[in-house]
Amino acid sequence: MSDASLILLAMALPLFFAGAIALTGSNRNLRDSVMVGSTLILFATVLSLLPSVNAGGRPSVALFDIMPGLTLGFSIEPLGMIFALVASGLWVLTSLYGIGYMRGAKEKHQTRFFACFSIAIFAALGVAFAENMFTLFIFYEVLSLSTYPLVAHKGNEEAKRGARIYLGILLGTSIGLMLPAMLVTWYMAGTLTFQPGGILQDNVSRSVGAILLILYMFGIGKAALMPFHRWLPSAMVAPTPVSALLHAVAVVKAGVFTVLKVAVYLFGLDYLQSLWSADFVMWVAAFTLLSASIVALQKTNLKARLAYSTISQLAYIVLGAMLANELAIVGGGLHIVMHAFGKITLFFCAGAIYVAAHKTEISQMDGLGRKMPITMFAFLLGALSVIGAPPLGGFWSKWHLMLGAVDAQQQIMIAVFLLSTLLNIAYLLPPVIRAFLLPPPKDDHDDHGDKHAPHGVGHRFGLAEAPLFCLVPLCLTAIGTVLLFFFVDPIRGLIQSVFTGVM
Repeated sequence: MSDASLILLAMALPLFFAGAIALTGSNRNLRDSVMVGSTLILFATVLSLLPSVNAGGRPSVALFDIMPGLTLGFSIEPLGMIFALVASGLWVLTSLYGIGYMRGAKEKHQTRFFACFSIAIFAALGVAFAENMFTLFIFYEVLSLSTYPLVAHKGNEEAKRGARIYLGILLGTSIGLMLPAMLVTWYMAGTLTFQPGGILQDNVSRSVGAILLILYMFGIGKAALMPFHRWLPSAMVAPTPVSALLHAVAVVKAGVFTVLKVAVYLFGLDYLQSLWSADFVMWVAAFTLLSASIVALQKTNLKARLAYSTISQLAYIVLGAMLANELAIVGGGLHIVMHAFGKITLFFCAGAIYVAAHKTEISQMDGLGRKMPITMFAFLLGALSVIGAPPLGGFWSKWHLMLGAVDAQQQIMIAVFLLSTLLNIAYLLPPVIRAFLLPPPKDDHDDHGDKHAPHGVGHRFGLAEAPLFCLVPLCLTAIGTVLLFFFVDPIRGLIQSVFTGVM
């Protein structure tokens, strides 16, 4: 099968399987089997495109022309390949986890939930494979719309309100800021096609380019730069598998991926370095990075703390893009992968704790490591990876970002990275410390005799782990954070090929 056919197949599969999931909804075992099978087929399809990109190829296919210089089409370059692999690969584990979580928590409307999940992955792949900014914008919006029902899944007033904030901010920023920037770019450059070295330098003055950069960076609301970050904590009313989708698999990664694409392929690094607004956005990213960490320290709800952690970690990538050098871009690309594995592990663990122990507050974690040692050790690995400690994958992305700041002679940003790491330690390790080093409260009781408690793992041995479908994915992603430290070279080499053209 040709690369063009594989691209179209990868785009068609999630939609086809969304329909199949809806049609088999009356039989939940069949529905869930279809869903898991679809994730494996999709990942294999996306993976089959990797050899061509590794060899320096850029598989592409044009669907149709909207008007001169404006095409709906797909083309895969290294950054897009990495994002597509992360989204499709982690979808496999998120789907398995979703089965365990949704059944264990006895959530309603599971068929609708999983069908919308599949459509969201379709949109994420469209963003990853987009040949131009127009195509990316279309799928960016589809991603926002398809995840709205997931955020509002519980159907109560709190969920509906959170979903309205979520959709309002994401659509408001993209339509109000990013769309005008695209129109000006198309008018002045005559194209929106992503090109190595950018398309703006020879077509747009620096003064106009500086304004365009601000519109793009704040218009990409999914990157959660302050003050357009509130949608992310508001979306925490959703079930934990949705939190994993938002924070690791698709939504926020689509945001920071778009930031890198705009920086590298629309502006170009040389032109970006010449714009005063690049420094402005850099300082906003630094402020977001630190202030979100400080807010995270004050959150007592585990998912809320992880949500503000995500805002901070996304700012690492935006800051890296504004440093506008190869080392920082490589660091930003690596952070998409490393943060995805670290943060999805943390959210998987948070959901497992809720399903198995019905605990959501950090103050409730005392002694939990005795009942859920596997979950809490996985949480420790995920936390250390997000912190950037070796030998976990997060070390490499933060190392390259730091080197990028050194190369750009931005000493203050080096200090920002170091201070942020200390804050990461301060808000991510307390749940683990409480779980393993503090005794459980005297009035704490186990659920072994509770007929309504979910049937989890290890009950015969005095443990109270979550169901197997929750436990296995979080163990695999935790192991992934370790493996990424030792096998980072292929990922780093793929990102570097953005600049060299060859591996």
